[in-house]
Amino acid sequence: MDTDVVVAGAGPNGLMLASELRLAGVRPIVIEKLPERSTVPKANGLVGQVVRMLDRRGLYERLSGTTGTPQPAPGFVFGAMPLRLELLEENPVYLLPMPQVRIEEVLQERALELGAEIRRGHELLGCTQDEDGVTVTLAGPDGEYQLRARYLVGADGGHSVVRKLAGIDFPGVTNDTAVSRTGSAEVPAEYVRGGLLHIPGYGAVPPFLHQRTERGMFVWAPFPGRLPAVSTVEWDTPPDGEMTFQELQDSTDRVLGVHLPLVEPTGDGVRQLRRLVGGNSRLASSFRSGRVLLVGDAAHVHSAIGGQGLNLGLQDVVNLAWKVAAEVQGWAPRGLLDTYEAERRPVAERVLMHTQAQTALIAPGNDVTALRQLFGEFLEDSANVQRLAELISGADIRYAAGTHPLVGRWAPDLLVDSTRLAELMRSGRPLLVDLTPGGAFAGTDVPDHVEVVNGQGARPIALLIRPDGYVAWAAEQDGEAERDELRAALEQWFQARPLTSATR
Repeated sequence: MDTDVVVAGAGPNGLMLASELRLAGVRPIVIEKLPERSTVPKANGLVGQVVRMLDRRGLYERLSGTTGTPQPAPGFVFGAMPLRLELLEENPVYLLPMPQVRIEEVLQERALELGAEIRRGHELLGCTQDEDGVTVTLAGPDGEYQLRARYLVGADGGHSVVRKLAGIDFPGVTNDTAVSRTGSAEVPAEYVRGGLLHIPGYGAVPPFLHQRTERGMFVWAPFPGRLPAVSTVEWDTPPDGEMTFQELQDSTDRVLGVHLPLVEPTGDGVRQLRRLVGGNSRLASSFRSGRVLLVGDAAHVHSAIGGQGLNLGLQDVVNLAWKVAAEVQGWAPRGLLDTYEAERRPVAERVLMHTQAQTALIAPGNDVTALRQLFGEFLEDSANVQRLAELISGADIRYAAGTHPLVGRWAPDLLVDSTRLAELMRSGRPLLVDLTPGGAFAGTDVPDHVEVVNGQGARPIALLIRPDGYVAWAAEQDGEAERDELRAALEQWFQARPLTSATR
């Protein structure tokens, strides 16, 4: 083998996958068709559980440029309707405003620090697989060549070459009625007061939040440290040719119903001016074909509303990476790699569902306005706000049920001898947290690749946590039944063969 895993695509998902594989002791090579990192503006930040996940890898402070732990967002939107997150006792919505260009820069730095190899300007031409591995054919600066690896992972976006080469279908729905326009644009300084954009004849517009009108949707985005932007969505027929700044101005005026003078910015920074017609909601028929696997947009595409793309894709990555590493290193229990699709497909299905629902809620028309009025009444109930907050953040994910309510859920941010769990998970290894006096569970046939931490803390008294941050086992007391459940969980997730009575 030339390497353990070939990762196609050096976007956020591919770079994060390379880091996760290196943490697990596996050799990845990342291949990318583009010779340099793209500077085209794409995502504008991270929404949901992914923020907390990056904290557990020590990347939150590096990305945010701040010290301390992530804090829940004071507010958010669903279908351009405000979510009053202050109503919630436990707010699961975390935000990290950050241009994708910067996210990719940090993730590339991390991957290289850990020893990953990134080959830019190398295009994937073909692949074949057998029982032992995958052979990929590439075109690089010096011509065609081949690489032999145990696995190939497609992190190469919605038009994934890997998915097509693997013969995996990509069924779904294409909507060609909506037209999205985005451009770098400033607004008159006198229109901005108290952090809000005050538009004469329309009203106050908060930053970064969708504003739905009877004619479309408008977003004002005064990004700190970079060029501001304005976005619109309309249900119309766009003109032919390249988009112009005047087209953005005209669209803004139509959506708002009043004139908002826009000014092309003169400062430094990457300018954007783009028009997108229609959108797709698609889900790969399978996330795996033998030794070829898909993550992120290669496996699913959906509306960008709500900023769900990186939350979904990066959590695909952390779910998959440790399972591939276990297969490469020989300790994977039977069927472990199959749990990747079994766990992540339902999550992707829910994201497609609620992004389509949000798209329906922003459409023009009196019937949609009536629906929004009714929906707004529902959002006065904190229980409904809680449900939507958990849905858009991914906090409602439960991979598998168990006798303890935490099994299958995101591990709580507990303290062990005043150390945060996020700090204990920086290694990316499976983790047994034993808070019993003397470490009663730590000697329960724990494999060497499972890290054990003893200490003092609140209940539960013990947790077995997967590398992706989800609970495999938990206990409230020290008893033989709990020890048997721990052995079963270790066998299920972290051991290549069942433990026999003799090994106990």
